[in-house]
Amino acid sequence: MLKNRSALTRLSILVLLTGLSMATTMSSASRNGDDEETDHYDVGDNRGNGMNIQLGPRPYFLVNDMRSGALKSKLKHCGNGPFYKTDFSIAHRGAALQFPEHTKESYVAAARMGAGIVECDVTFTKDKELVCRHSQCDLHTTTNILETPLAEKCTQPFRPAQLDAAGNLVQAASAQCCASDLTLDEFKTLRGKMDSFDPAATSAAAYLGGNPSWRTDLYAGATSGTLLTHKESIRLFKKLGVKMTPELKSASVAMPYDSDGDGTGDYTQQNYTQQMIDEYKAEDVRPRNVFPQSFDIGDIRYWIAKEPEFGKQAVYLDDASVVAELPTAAQLAAYKAEGINIVAPPIFALLDVNDSGNVVPSRYARDAKNAGLDIIIWTLERSGILADGNNDFYYQTFDSAIRREGDKMKVLDVLARNVGIRGIFSDWPATVSYYANCMNIR
Repeated sequence: MLKNRSALTRLSILVLLTGLSMATTMSSASRNGDDEETDHYDVGDNRGNGMNIQLGPRPYFLVNDMRSGALKSKLKHCGNGPFYKTDFSIAHRGAALQFPEHTKESYVAAARMGAGIVECDVTFTKDKELVCRHSQCDLHTTTNILETPLAEKCTQPFRPAQLDAAGNLVQAASAQCCASDLTLDEFKTLRGKMDSFDPAATSAAAYLGGNPSWRTDLYAGATSGTLLTHKESIRLFKKLGVKMTPELKSASVAMPYDSDGDGTGDYTQQNYTQQMIDEYKAEDVRPRNVFPQSFDIGDIRYWIAKEPEFGKQAVYLDDASVVAELPTAAQLAAYKAEGINIVAPPIFALLDVNDSGNVVPSRYARDAKNAGLDIIIWTLERSGILADGNNDFYYQTFDSAIRREGDKMKVLDVLARNVGIRGIFSDWPATVSYYANCMNIR
């Protein structure tokens, strides 16, 4: 209890001034349209940026599900944190395991889970504005467009499934709605949803369902699923204090793009490729905080030649679907020779199973490291339940060694310690953030 009146007066003044300062800050945030989740944090500072990283129960569930051993013991002992963001944890379309991909809500969740780098896949609208979508023509599965008047503008309007008299599917339901079907203003009226569709749907509303059982629609409500332009994603990522990895998506329309259909299209692939980089420059983002990606080696070569500060950490994505399609050691060495520094294959490319049944680095992994290439891989937490023994594309080369959900942590450990990857895309960044923090990977 204060006995000195002057001390009490000083304390009262201090409290009053503090309150005024907080009120001013809150008022300013309100004027700027900011909220608690998007206060400004410094980009590139992994330790002490002010964001309280929260990893939730899933990493603990995975660790507890692991087989007993040294790795499990090590991961359990760091369970009390504290946890920090890490560039090893790259948010694949945000936190797409539970949040609609490429939405503000998904991005904020990913940053809260410790992702040091967040992805915006980049495509363009009818009026040549860049937006965050995984594909130019995915609006029919990732947004509510089919339930809006804009459905009339889709490249292919909804067609219901055809069923026989016994209810068997004869022809699947279909639709195709593209960002390039809409102006930016029209695009911004849509709401994001979980990427899914029901091929047996006989109505547009039913077609928008079909979400896999291992995902959720809890965060795809009428007041969430906020779609963003590429510029808006940059500004959000700066506020969240994360680095950025935009992926330039292949155009689904003929290039040069002719938005009017009068045969005078002048929007070339190079215009598109340069426009993406120009938006980072306009927002004063340092090239070291941007990892531009593309599956098109022509885009990578363009950035290396025309935007070398961005090009030196451009990520060449590998679209191999089986081992036979992966590049040889000579091809990987050739990438490095022409200035490509980072490659990004799917997980299966980097792992194999030895005679003892253990997960080990693959030939491709050894060849890429020998060529002097950094490796970023895709994608963790995108395969549903592992314990059912029916794992998909990502696990094809080492599926025989996967028996339980906790084996995700074993996979991460081999990739980090034995392969030496630079980072990993994940649909649930908390899993990777937990591992990286335990292993002190920045």
